[in-house]
Amino acid sequence: QFVSDSPDRMLKMEEFFPESFRLDIEDERNAFFKLCKEEQIWICKPSYSNQGRGIFLLKIPAAVNILQAKLCSAKKCLFSRNMSHDAPQPRIVQRYIQQPLLLEGKKFDVRSYLLIACTAPYVLFFAQGYVRLTCVNYDAASDDLTVHLTNQYMQKKNSLYSQLKDETVWSMERFNSYVNEKFRQTKGLPKDWVFTVFTKRMQQIMLQCFLAARNKLDRKLGYFDLIGCDFLIDENFKVWLLEMNSNPALHTNCKALREIIPAVVYESL
Repeated sequence: QFVSDSPDRMLKMEEFFPESFRLDIEDERNAFFKLCKEEQIWICKPSYSNQGRGIFLLKIPAAVNILQAKLCSAKKCLFSRNMSHDAPQPRIVQRYIQQPLLLEGKKFDVRSYLLIACTAPYVLFFAQGYVRLTCVNYDAASDDLTVHLTNQYMQKKNSLYSQLKDETVWSMERFNSYVNEKFRQTKGLPKDWVFTVFTKRMQQIMLQCFLAARNKLDRKLGYFDLIGCDFLIDENFKVWLLEMNSNPALHTNCKALREIIPAVVYESL
């Protein structure tokens, strides 16, 4: 599908993006540590990484205090040595969505794609992706990251993955049928909510993010990029953008991905 028009209106960040702070920016770092004194769950992740590497949860004030002490120590060390190139990897803390919609008791998110096909002029395309589920049932109190992070790299660390891997990825068609069957009447959703309301919302969010970043893009004939966009749906069917990923995974290690990924690559090229 071609994303060709501007959004009906520009969304406010809090309408689709969980509250987030960059720990490498002093004002944002101070604002976060001032805010997070209560027992809330935050997810801390590196700015430039993938496959769930380096991600951890901040669930109690003591963990926040330890992180604050580490950042303060690193800052003092850099200042005394005057070696800015040794600065720790930039990190983001993001408010954890604690009431996610569940599929058969499991947490999930949706990976869809934004293709910036050209930057001179700008040409954008949207592609439906797939649903990523955890191996085990959701428990917000669990310290097991495979309960909270849905990507395949993380799910492989769960002992049940080898026998359940084909159930960790659903096609969007299967997701749509499940929502129609399980939630349409109880939540008062329109038929095919996944392919109507949800898809339009993903496109609206992607386009708004592109418009915010386009001035930073190199504009040359032949430049393009395929971006993987991760969305979470909460139990009220509110759509959240978790992150946008360059160099998205294109492996085909389970049945659904063998049907979905080759088409995404072929259509992109």
